[in-house]
This record gives sequence, structure tokens and C-alpha cells, in this order.
Amino acid sequence: MRLLFILLFLLPLLTACEAVKQGAQQVVDSLDFEKARAKSQENALPTPEARLKAGITQYENGNYGEAQRLLQASLAEGLSRTDQAIAYKHLAFIYCVTERPAQCRQEFNNAISADPKFTLTAAEAGHPTWGPVYRSVSRGR
Repeated sequence: MRLLFILLFLLPLLTACEAVKQGAQQVVDSLDFEKARAKSQENALPTPEARLKAGITQYENGNYGEAQRLLQASLAEGLSRTDQAIAYKHLAFIYCVTERPAQCRQEFNNAISADPKFTLTAAEAGHPTWGPVYRSVSRGR
């Protein structure tokens, strides 16, 4: 009798555990699918300039992780110095809005190193999040 009671008690628990396991596997599978999709999209972009443009679009849409990945990929493939500065600028913006000021500062330094004529527009320089970081970096030139 006790054995029957134990089995009746454990059966729903085992079923629930299996459901959790299946749900977790579905999450892993969907993450793998997203990584594969992102990689195939990255490979579909024929030039570093196309990746830069796509990265800026992702940034403007608030998809910071994807934007960061595309911007870094564009930098790894050989952009002009002006385009490098643009990519670094957007990386700085991403780091600033995601509260990583040290990385933000570094990317502004990278932008200035890539293009010594690099500046932000008045509107960009006045931004409350990254404006102060940019001003501190540009004063140190």
C-alpha cells in the first residue's frame, strides 16, 4: 500500500521534471537557432561597410547586443579610418547607455585614434549619458 502511495506521489513529480527538462531544451534550441540566424545574416553582409550600416540600424532600433556584434565585425574586416571612427562612436554610445563608462571612454579614444578629426555633433555632445564622457576624452587630446 505504501509503495502504491509513493508511486502515485512521485509520478506527477517525475512528469513535471520531464516537462521542465523539455522546456529548458527548447530554450537552448531557440538560443542556438538565434545564434545561427545571426551568424548567417552576418555572413550574408558582403562588406565591412554593410556590416557597419547594419550595426548602426540595430543600434537605432535599440538592439544593442546585435549592434555591438555587427560593429565589431565591421571593424575586424578593415573599414576606412573615418568609418572606423563611426563604428567606435556607436560602440561608445552602446557602452554608455548600458552603464559601462570605462568601455565607453575607451571607444571614444579609439574613435579619436582612428580619425584625429573625429568629433560629435552638437546634439550628440550634449547628450546627458555620453556627452560628459566624450568631453572628458576630447579635452585630453
